[in-house]
Amino acid sequence: MNKSEIIDQTIQFVKSTLEDAEGGHDWFHIERVWKNAKHISKNENVDLFIVELGALLHDIADAKFHNGDETVGPKKARSFLESIHINESIIQHIESIIINISFKNSLDSNSKKITSKELEVIQDADRLDAIGAIGIARAFNYGGFKNRELYNPEIKPVINQSKEAYKKSAAPTINHFYEKLLLLKDKMNTKTGKQIAIERHAFMEHYLKQFYKEWNGKG
Repeated sequence: MNKSEIIDQTIQFVKSTLEDAEGGHDWFHIERVWKNAKHISKNENVDLFIVELGALLHDIADAKFHNGDETVGPKKARSFLESIHINESIIQHIESIIINISFKNSLDSNSKKITSKELEVIQDADRLDAIGAIGIARAFNYGGFKNRELYNPEIKPVINQSKEAYKKSAAPTINHFYEKLLLLKDKMNTKTGKQIAIERHAFMEHYLKQFYKEWNGKG
């Protein structure tokens, strides 16, 4: 198979695998990240084939839907890539992207950070989908999926959590803005990612002002 055929086959694999996924982590999330990654790549010196494969497979088995097991995603990606006879060095690179992409892993001071330009591009694309209008929609969709409160003034956000505390948190969805979403703008790796994040970050800040205004019966 040529690269285009491999990408097409990967798309079909991801669509099939995530057919019944939660709305914020479904095929459409993958598609948005894939498109964002290709857009960001235009201004970066990267291997576009790795970027596309990594973006398509980055959430093939998100740990939070597999009892916190962070090994499922890399294993599932490897199994698929081996089945279509992808070079071992490429498989290892994709595994590294899946292992290192998440926000929660950035909270683990003891983990060995492995990066590449391709990972940086995909990480930015994934983080962009966590902020702005779609990021807000995804946050509340997941909160509803987990039956969490929208907001509780008595439960304050916990900033600078450990990875384990972050994974175990069942806090209201509004807290997630302060514990993750509003932090992402300053964690972007690429110039393009940073530029896009500024507008999406501002939208979230405006949303929160309106949310509190309505919560407090002031408009």
